[in-house]
Amino acid sequence: MIKIMKYGVVTEDEIFSRSSSSKDVSSVVSSIIKDVQEKGDEALREYTKKLDGADISEIEVSKEEIKAAADSMDSEFMRVLEKAASNIRKYHSKQVRNSFVMTEENGIVLGQKIVPVSVAGIYVPGGTAAYPSTVLMDTIPAKIAGCGSVIMVSPPGKDGKLNPAVLASAYVAGVDRVFRVGGAQAIAALAYGTETIPRADKIVGPGNIYVAEAKKQVSGVVSIDMIAGPSEILIISDGASKAKVVAADMLSQAEHDKNASAVLITDSERLAEEVRAELEVQLPLLPRYDIARASIDTNGKIIVVDSIEKAIEVSDRIAPEHLEVCVDNPFDYLDKIHNAGSVFLGRNCPEALGDYIAGPNHTLPTSGTARFSSPLSVDDFVKKYQFSYYTQSALASVADDVALFARREGLEAHARSALVRKEEEK
Repeated sequence: MIKIMKYGVVTEDEIFSRSSSSKDVSSVVSSIIKDVQEKGDEALREYTKKLDGADISEIEVSKEEIKAAADSMDSEFMRVLEKAASNIRKYHSKQVRNSFVMTEENGIVLGQKIVPVSVAGIYVPGGTAAYPSTVLMDTIPAKIAGCGSVIMVSPPGKDGKLNPAVLASAYVAGVDRVFRVGGAQAIAALAYGTETIPRADKIVGPGNIYVAEAKKQVSGVVSIDMIAGPSEILIISDGASKAKVVAADMLSQAEHDKNASAVLITDSERLAEEVRAELEVQLPLLPRYDIARASIDTNGKIIVVDSIEKAIEVSDRIAPEHLEVCVDNPFDYLDKIHNAGSVFLGRNCPEALGDYIAGPNHTLPTSGTARFSSPLSVDDFVKKYQFSYYTQSALASVADDVALFARREGLEAHARSALVRKEEEK
């Protein structure tokens, strides 16, 4: 049963502790990455057989198989996929940055160019659940950014095939190439390339502990979005909320993973007790009962505070992945929130809206990293370079200043590179 704790009575360690995996998989992952570097496609086939129980002669999924998966979907699901994709495109289109040019005196031209990465690699989890929503969320920003190629990897089932709903989502999102490989071996393939899978410039998408460790190890060889931890939801609510609704929202994250955390912070002791009771009513109704049960019992918390303002203060220290502010006047508090991945305002905005249909991204910072990082966006798929142009006279006017600065740093060649041009002008 979930714990109820009074802020200021229990220790801060109890309030702010987080779930984490103590399993060290670094050496296993390092070995997998090395094998893929050395053996390429052969290693991918070996690990897919060993870890996923699937024989894959063809690593790449054909265009025909992707189209057939989309055609096999019922029309209502395809309608929802298209609607979600439209909302995601509309939202992320607002994130597009523009290059700029500054023209200064003496013919000086300065500027910044925004350019997309050439190859974006999308990791889509398999295993205990299929996530077509992740395909949309991770692919569409890359497409809007203008990436030359968006490639997707995902672990196959024992039959060697990918989930049809995932393939249908890839079709709707416009993924360029799809590969039936997952785990740390897929991350290694994206980072270093194999005979079949091209090397990516950016890898995004969530995964299990092996995927997260692999992303960590290849970071620097390739850019990554983030190291994703267990899913989190934190709900701030006053006593006017319905316990049935709050409990349902908490369970929406608890069913993801045994290490997921669902937290309620409220100024109402009555609501705290009612939600605890309601969780016990709703838990047995879930198909993923064992997962949700473990999450609620191990990582779930209900924290009672004196005010909604204090609730926001506590939430900011936790920096949750998902934050629901279930009050009648949520915009009164929006400017007070600083640390959260995605914020859901009011009593009619469940986190599930953000997972699927609203438009903002659902690939979010976890484990408190919302203190310094952001949701996946178009920005993740572009890079910037800057440029400068000086006329001869413009350089001559600042050459002495450049030389002075350079010599203060002990870099005589730097100084001379500016002065020699001034001397040549004379």
